[in-house]
Amino acid sequence: MTQRVVLAYSGGLDTSVAIPYLAEQTGAEIVAVAVDVGQGGEDLDAIRQRALDCGAVESEVVDARDEFAADYCLPAMRANALYMDRYPLVSALSRPLIVKHLVAAARKHGGTIVSHGCTGKGNDQVRFEVGLSALAPDLKIIAPARDFAWTRDKAIAFAEEKGLPIDVSAKSPYSIDQNLWGRAVETGFLEDIWNGPIEDLYSYTADPAEPRDADEVVITFDAGVPVAIDGETVTPYQAILELNRRAGAQGVGRLDMVEDRLVGIKSREVYEAPGAIALITAHQELEAVTVERDLARFKKGVDQRWGELVYDGLWFSPLKRSLDAFIDDAQQHVSGEVRLTLHGGRATVTGRRSEASLYDFGMATYDTGDTFDQSLAKGFVQLWGLPSRMAAARDARLGG
Repeated sequence: MTQRVVLAYSGGLDTSVAIPYLAEQTGAEIVAVAVDVGQGGEDLDAIRQRALDCGAVESEVVDARDEFAADYCLPAMRANALYMDRYPLVSALSRPLIVKHLVAAARKHGGTIVSHGCTGKGNDQVRFEVGLSALAPDLKIIAPARDFAWTRDKAIAFAEEKGLPIDVSAKSPYSIDQNLWGRAVETGFLEDIWNGPIEDLYSYTADPAEPRDADEVVITFDAGVPVAIDGETVTPYQAILELNRRAGAQGVGRLDMVEDRLVGIKSREVYEAPGAIALITAHQELEAVTVERDLARFKKGVDQRWGELVYDGLWFSPLKRSLDAFIDDAQQHVSGEVRLTLHGGRATVTGRRSEASLYDFGMATYDTGDTFDQSLAKGFVQLWGLPSRMAAARDARLGG
């Protein structure tokens, strides 16, 4: 029986060329799988047909936009996931979803090999392959760009030689990956980290320096899930889409950073994530109102570790599953409304309210009506500082 390779297919030059190339190298039939995670661009039916025209025996297009929003973006928001305190995990979130659908396609079509277009330099090879090893350790993996030293020049020459129905003339100076949660741009002149980004880089966001009226938005959450915008009920997908539009129009969510890649090198990336930054900003503020102090402090560490695990390709790891359970429990009272002003590239919280609020006006006020018993404070301060006071006395006695 002929082997089958399931290829993660984008419709671009590299993965289109991979179809006949892998067929030649392996003698296998190629099944192309494209997953729609809200990346926009070409019509997916056209992408499906291109895969067939390039020699695939089967070509599938999976509309995973709602699934991506609800099962991948939403957990990232509830974890306030910002790698290195800045990056909202744009590419890292889509990879485990794509892996899930590659495995499903392999089972459906009798595939024994899975292939992806990642190089040996990036994080995505890890995310794909560690995910595949967790879900389907029996599947073999081939990465042409890495395993066969496959370069763009070779790909163009191969496409011309085979007469493949793809445009090999257009070459962007950048490497771009985008989805519903955001957009990542690298390479080209950005590899010199002294060079500032230019306006042509951006697609999801307008120039924040341009004069415009501010936009005020109220986001309603239920147990950490955005359920309404300005009083209109939304799904997670609709919430992200709407905030991408409105926050993007105000230039919110631009990031220019040098980050630590999993493979050990530093990489310069320019990101746009207007909806993600707006939602995380609002969610963090509602947690500040509704989550008890020690739980909130501990969750900050959990959130950071969650983001690192996902960035590092460990979506399907036991620790990630356990952290998910903790975060889910910590969200039970994160319900209420947050008002944001979107303007000048910033999402600024201007109001918050919740039935589950731990903010007590009577306790907090310094005016008449204060219910805080200040007579208790003196003894509290003395006991709280007792260990430090005893240690200082010891150090003085011992000459430390």
